[in-house]
Amino acid sequence: MISALFNVLWVVLGGFVMAVGWWLAGLLCAITIIGLPWARSCFVVGRFSLWPFGQKAVNRRDLSGRGDLGTGALGLIGNVLWFLVAGWWLAIGHLSSALACFITIVGIPFGIQHIKLALIALAPVGMTVVPVHSESRAVKPT
Repeated sequence: MISALFNVLWVVLGGFVMAVGWWLAGLLCAITIIGLPWARSCFVVGRFSLWPFGQKAVNRRDLSGRGDLGTGALGLIGNVLWFLVAGWWLAIGHLSSALACFITIVGIPFGIQHIKLALIALAPVGMTVVPVHSESRAVKPT
């Protein structure tokens, strides 16, 4: 119930703007065939950016216990290219939003969420979003 209330406040107080930024980046990436892997990441993180409370972004390798294209060497290259092209400006958007939220005591949880999203903006390839309560179901590699 608390996360739903925080999510509504988040959307009203500026979360929608950053979600639109992610979706715009996703649309720009989807224009070319080469940008499709980044587009998928943008839409996943954009949905997370719209409704972040009660969810957590995790590495797919940590969640499933096995690697895939986005969590291996190609994912690393993809994240470097992403950072150079679009990641830095989305991170700056989240950091500036965080600073605006930190002005008031009520905005501190929202500022913390923006900082988490700024870190995801730097390297979103290989990440997925899961509900917070499903963290315990993640398979740990042995």
